[in-house]
Amino acid sequence: QVQLVESGGGLVQAGGSLRLSCAASGRTFSSYGMGWFRQAPGQEREFVAAINWNGDNTLYADSVKGRFTISRDNAKNTVLLQMNSLKFEDTAVYYCAAGSWPHTDSRWYEHWGQGTQVTVSS
Repeated sequence: QVQLVESGGGLVQAGGSLRLSCAASGRTFSSYGMGWFRQAPGQEREFVAAINWNGDNTLYADSVKGRFTISRDNAKNTVLLQMNSLKFEDTAVYYCAAGSWPHTDSRWYEHWGQGTQVTVSS
């Protein structure tokens, strides 16, 4: 079992940067693939980025490729999402998730955080 808590969201101007952090509890964190998803008002939850257990394999949505970077520190039970060149359309609640394997499909993830709001002003 793992519990996830996101932080780092906030209000930023377009073109700015934010770094989201997901802190995980539990001794099995390093065995999980980790993902970030987001959900804007009135829209379905969508995949953002994912990383495998040791960080040597990452996946990105086309919409964030080249702007966002996912990383993890297993010693600190943390996964990060560095978001640069933010756009208005990046506004959403961002969720951290843990699953057996990193995947773009949210159904592969067993554990979810409560989310953190990111608002980008145009």
